[in-house]
Amino acid sequence: MSIVMRVWNRLEEGLVALLLAAMTLVTFAYVAISNLYNVFYDLADAVPWLETPAFAVGDFLLDLTQSMTWNVAMTSALFAWLIFIGIAWSVRLGAHIGVDLVVRLFPPHLRRVFGVIACLIFMAYAVLMLTSSYQWVSSLMEGQVGVEDLDQFGIKEWHVAIVMPIGFALVIARLVEVLINILRGRQEGLDLSSETSDALKLSEDNEQSGEPRS
Repeated sequence: MSIVMRVWNRLEEGLVALLLAAMTLVTFAYVAISNLYNVFYDLADAVPWLETPAFAVGDFLLDLTQSMTWNVAMTSALFAWLIFIGIAWSVRLGAHIGVDLVVRLFPPHLRRVFGVIACLIFMAYAVLMLTSSYQWVSSLMEGQVGVEDLDQFGIKEWHVAIVMPIGFALVIARLVEVLINILRGRQEGLDLSSETSDALKLSEDNEQSGEPRS
């Protein structure tokens, strides 16, 4: 079981890194190409004997830039995948923001009870979203409508939207893992990121280091 979890964790992290890298690469390529053709036009004006090849390269880059109308749509599609894969990843990391100032006033056994309740509510919401998104994706698969600006690559709307049920299925799996840990006493709740706790910890660290408060 531990091997499966390690593989799952690595695949999840790798997919998030891949999506971030792809988004960065697409954006960088478009910005670089869209600013590069001016360099060759300026070179053609400055060096007469390079005028013909420089203008040819500049025209090619300009045409390429104008044809890359798909870059925004591609980045948006990748970002959608990143969001829904990242939801489950954030559950594992405890990166979702939570307000637990009142809950922390209770003893540990009651905090675990609140943790179970919160986990079940979160799970019910994820199941609802999984069911609804599955129905939505099913209708998109029947329509086979292409994504605007991405249909030239054969990308359909359901290719992008399918990440929604996948993401919530992963969220449910992560919540089951959290629920088991709570019931076994390994953690008290969802281990959400608390801005209040972070601020208090930062203040304590500043006081210990003697740094003035900002």
